[in-house]
Amino acid sequence: MPRSTPAIVATEMFTRAAQPVIPAGDGLVLRPWLRRDAPEVFAAFQDPAIRRWHVRTADSESEADEWVQSWAGAWSGGLDANWAVADSRSGRIVGRASLQYMVPSQGLAAVAYWVVPGVRGRGIAPRAVNALTDWAFQQAGFHRLELRHSVHNPQSCRVALKSGFRLEAVNRSAGFHEDGWHDMHLHARIVGDSADENALLAAAPTEPFRGIRKFRA
Repeated sequence: MPRSTPAIVATEMFTRAAQPVIPAGDGLVLRPWLRRDAPEVFAAFQDPAIRRWHVRTADSESEADEWVQSWAGAWSGGLDANWAVADSRSGRIVGRASLQYMVPSQGLAAVAYWVVPGVRGRGIAPRAVNALTDWAFQQAGFHRLELRHSVHNPQSCRVALKSGFRLEAVNRSAGFHEDGWHDMHLHARIVGDSADENALLAAAPTEPFRGIRKFRA
């Protein structure tokens, strides 16, 4: 059945073009994943926080290698777009930034990320998320990006706010973790938003967000 409105993002952006390298400033770059990254991904997933919030474990480097290959291959399918966040001088992997659950026809996607323990607290996650968001809006043509995290993960909440993703809602019992169902914060940015203005607004949530329902096992 034909659509009555044109596609917001052309699928050819992914199916017929090479995945770009995205500068994130001050020696940080988002680049496509390479098979040689598997040992560093395996090492990253030894971190309890990454395992907890991403609900995933890597039992071997070969398993991490399969992940890396799937992340790299997802680009041409137009379903997900995954980047390694790397130090542009050393090439060392410091994290991951992704667009997931993409709906190009409607210009929608979800942002996901992680950073390795040794670089936390240096502003790397907000820089990576901002660089990815700028590319998604200005180059790819997305209209709305969402970012979700457990209400029990204040670190991710700070990253979302610093990146200008305004808190919009609490999705009740929407994320299944090892210890049960968690309520999830829903943050979002839409094209044309001022990241700085959004960050100020998001830092002072309105009344509905003050009484977050606590997790019940």
